[in-house]
Amino acid sequence: MKFAKNTFFLFFLIAFLQSSYAQYIQVDDNRTVEELVENILINSSCANVSNISVSGWAFTNGNSYGYFNANGSSFPFADGVILSTGRAASAVGPNTNLLSEGPTNWPGDNDLQNAINENNTINATVIEFDFLPFANKVSFQYIFSSEQYLSNPNPNQCNFSDGFAFLLKEASSSDYTNLAVVPGTNIPVKIPTVRGSGTICPPANEQYFDAFNGNEHPTNFNGQTRILTAESSVVPGVLYHIKLVIADQGNNLYDSAIFLGGGSFSVETDLGTPRLISTGNPLCPDETVLLDATNATAIGFKWFRNNIELVGENNPTFLVEEFGSYKVEVIFNSTCSSFGEIEIEYSTNPIPSNTTITQCDADGDGFALFNLNDANGGVIGSNTNVGSPFYYLTQVDAENAQNPITNFSAFQNTTVNQVIFARLQNNFGCFGISEVTLSTSTSTVTIPSFDVCDSDAIQDGITSIDLNTEISPTVLSNFAPGLIVNYYQTEGNAQLQTNQIASPFTNITAFEEIIYARITDGVSCFGIIPITINIKTFEPANFENEELFVCENESITIGVSDIFESYVWNNGEITPEIIISQPGTYTVVVSNVDGCLAQKTFVVTASGPATITSISINDFLGNNNTVQINYTGLGNYVFSLDGSYFQDSPIFNNVGAGEYTVVINDVNGCDSVSQSIFVVDYPKFFTPNGDGINDFWKIENLNQPGAKIYIFNRYGKLVKQIASNGNGWDGTFSGSPLPASDYWFTLFLEDGRIIKGHFALKR
Repeated sequence: MKFAKNTFFLFFLIAFLQSSYAQYIQVDDNRTVEELVENILINSSCANVSNISVSGWAFTNGNSYGYFNANGSSFPFADGVILSTGRAASAVGPNTNLLSEGPTNWPGDNDLQNAINENNTINATVIEFDFLPFANKVSFQYIFSSEQYLSNPNPNQCNFSDGFAFLLKEASSSDYTNLAVVPGTNIPVKIPTVRGSGTICPPANEQYFDAFNGNEHPTNFNGQTRILTAESSVVPGVLYHIKLVIADQGNNLYDSAIFLGGGSFSVETDLGTPRLISTGNPLCPDETVLLDATNATAIGFKWFRNNIELVGENNPTFLVEEFGSYKVEVIFNSTCSSFGEIEIEYSTNPIPSNTTITQCDADGDGFALFNLNDANGGVIGSNTNVGSPFYYLTQVDAENAQNPITNFSAFQNTTVNQVIFARLQNNFGCFGISEVTLSTSTSTVTIPSFDVCDSDAIQDGITSIDLNTEISPTVLSNFAPGLIVNYYQTEGNAQLQTNQIASPFTNITAFEEIIYARITDGVSCFGIIPITINIKTFEPANFENEELFVCENESITIGVSDIFESYVWNNGEITPEIIISQPGTYTVVVSNVDGCLAQKTFVVTASGPATITSISINDFLGNNNTVQINYTGLGNYVFSLDGSYFQDSPIFNNVGAGEYTVVINDVNGCDSVSQSIFVVDYPKFFTPNGDGINDFWKIENLNQPGAKIYIFNRYGKLVKQIASNGNGWDGTFSGSPLPASDYWFTLFLEDGRIIKGHFALKR
């Protein structure tokens, strides 16, 4: 039992090792170039190949070209030919080391440089041969792999561009054509032109890029393209030269390789471009296409549909009348045949849908101008992927797409209930023919005029009119439910449905406008009716906005005349006048007998008497005294010191000494306030001679009990101290009269000010 168990383990281990080894391709780099071209790349008895040559690099242990096979790995080609910029055998996976094997004295290739628009190529491997094609098309499959496909490259590496070229020319010519290009373009396949996203380098044509490789990959390259096909038309019997070349660019680092699919080089018969719905070029019903495989060197032909031979079809041409996959075998000899294939698909024709459009006929004679676009919806019906129909007078013209009606937006019918023909084409040019009957309708509906109010600020008979709410409900009430109405400036525009009026509509003619209503179900016309609109103006006299004032704790009455039909205030009241006691904006909307509205606005501002907070007096300055009134209040005020002269400023200058009554009046008529003040100054002289006039020196109206006054003679000697509310100084010192002279004083006021001056004592 133990022996059996160990045997099973050994068998499993061997199978595992074989499986692991089979993950990678195998390369044989010792085969001759003739064997690579004739037995592996072409492998066809139809290929007439000659003049085969190779150039590359012979390493001590192998060449830069050789044979490869998938070896049971996931590599897309079963086998083929490899051309490398390093040692071919080094292409074997896993992808665990960086290949940079070519020496610096291994040259590049000028033809490759010209083909891929690069310079400084190095390490070029080239296989060349002549061939004589039997058929008219040549193709082969390849994969381009490179170490330059780095998942985390240095930014400088984004511009390096190893490349490959499949160069084709007539043997007698010197001009090559590169067939290794991005499909559908003339862009050569190289590192910058086919690259995936996800790296610092920008992606390019990434639908043709396969992957960045991890360690476990069949090859030792960092990335590769998907399988690409190079192909070209050729002339049978003309000798061509082929050059397959790959090289590094810039330096000999980061090798690249081209894998050519074994047996993928084929000479085919080109039957033309496939006719497919997906590519937008299928055939239409009743269409045919002639497939032509004519070849002067052929000895026979066989045609197939869906891989079933069409017995008896042995001509070089075949007429296709139904969809399918068609193939031709062009026989050149008993061992050589060329094949060609083409896929043919058919589209369906649009389904014809006859329709009738009805135009309004003002005079009832059965003739009118028709906009044939009105028939588009009915003609198209449920068809999809179709363009707009074209219209014709006869069915023959419609079927042959000739002589279309050119004035389709203003077509005048020539017979009553005339039938014309619509050609409807799908995206592929397949068509169907429908009949369109041109019918007329006469409406006898009369709509009364409409009165609308001029709602603008300027009552000039020009206003904005909401046709949908002010006009349309009344117009449509005269017709069956479900119809719609559109408006036009003229009857002709309504007939042709041009220059439709949008709502809201501003009239052009002041006070009265006539427009035309077209009643339709979306297509057919049921009436074109003139609509008269009268624009009413309403501009009451004395309705200008007002600005008013309301005094604190008082009320005022605001309002308008009582001649209007209705009144609506913004505070909800509905009388001509209202009583208000609060400031604010009050509006009243009034209406007249026509229902037109006018609005008046009252802006009411609060006002009231001022409150005197203080009065600042700067006195003892002779006639240069100033008085400043400090106050608070809501109103706009004027100020006075005598109750007669008022000024806007609360500051008075050049005020003489004396008693004053400060008055503040509210200019809006609210109460005034007043207060008495004294402006004080000192006497400039006194005459103490006993006559009862100026016998004492004192400062009148000082009204500061705490003030102190000191009097000095000219030598600075204190001669008297007096109180502010006393009788003053009589001109004596210690009971004796002092001589006439100038005397000085110092006044200490209660507010801390110190006033100094001098006066004269006269005898």
